[in-house]
Amino acid sequence: MRAAICEELGSVAVRETEPPAPGPGQVLVTVAAAGVNYVDALFVHGRYQIKPPLPFVPGSEVAGTLPTGERVLAMCGLGGFATHVAVPAAAAVPIPDGLDFPRAATFTQSYSTALFALRDRAALRRDETLLVLGAGGGVGLAAIQVATALGARVLAVASTPAKQEAARLAGAEAALSSADDIKAAAREWSDGGVDAVYDPVGGALAGPALRALREGGRYIVIGFASGDIPSLPLNQVLLRNRTIVGVDWGAWSMTHPLEQRRLLDELLAMVAKGDLAPVAPRTEPLASTAQVIDDLLNRRVVGKVALIP
Repeated sequence: MRAAICEELGSVAVRETEPPAPGPGQVLVTVAAAGVNYVDALFVHGRYQIKPPLPFVPGSEVAGTLPTGERVLAMCGLGGFATHVAVPAAAAVPIPDGLDFPRAATFTQSYSTALFALRDRAALRRDETLLVLGAGGGVGLAAIQVATALGARVLAVASTPAKQEAARLAGAEAALSSADDIKAAAREWSDGGVDAVYDPVGGALAGPALRALREGGRYIVIGFASGDIPSLPLNQVLLRNRTIVGVDWGAWSMTHPLEQRRLLDELLAMVAKGDLAPVAPRTEPLASTAQVIDDLLNRRVVGKVALIP
């Protein structure tokens, strides 16, 4: 098989290698598309808390076919940037009609994070307002769609006109530039302050976004794609009875596999009903893995990217 292998930290190279042999309780997936996520880039650069021994094949999310021909998606942790990957049989989830392989391969992580964060952790309600930072990336676009499906109104913040347009197409009522006065614009749009902030970015926008919250608002911490973990002024949390909500969907999904499967089944049912319409990712050949990872780390990607092995 062909795989993008990380032989030294910071780089990947496509090689011919032996296909994996499924162990007890595993199935072999012929990969049709592999989603590229921020966590995959962190693995390659040795910046994730889990550091697999070299060499390894990155790639945590795939879609493809079983030997029976059934179309499935799966979270695999590692090994996805290849023509074949072995996964636990329970992890291979049937793909509903109407969801193609690239969309399926870029679905689980972003949309599961969004539903878990917005509904289960932050209790976002119908007609509430949500400010989404990093709204032009895959995580942000998923949050916009899930929030809209829950009946909330969304104001997006993104760094480029292309990302702002992608956010509007995903369902945001309006989109701001990251260079705008976020606090003032969000308060004006929401008539006094937004109910919640969805932050996968961290960095310099965190402070203004926190101050954009109304009394009793919730600040949802998703991640730090900017590379900068912000120091939030806790007096701003105290003064208006705000709440900071931490979300680590990845760890939760591993320790609550049954609940995660129910969450994913709900999301796939929302796709089947038309309540969610995952955006088609940019597709690239497996040979472009290194460039895609660099684009992702440097925030040049609009939406998501899927590798086609």
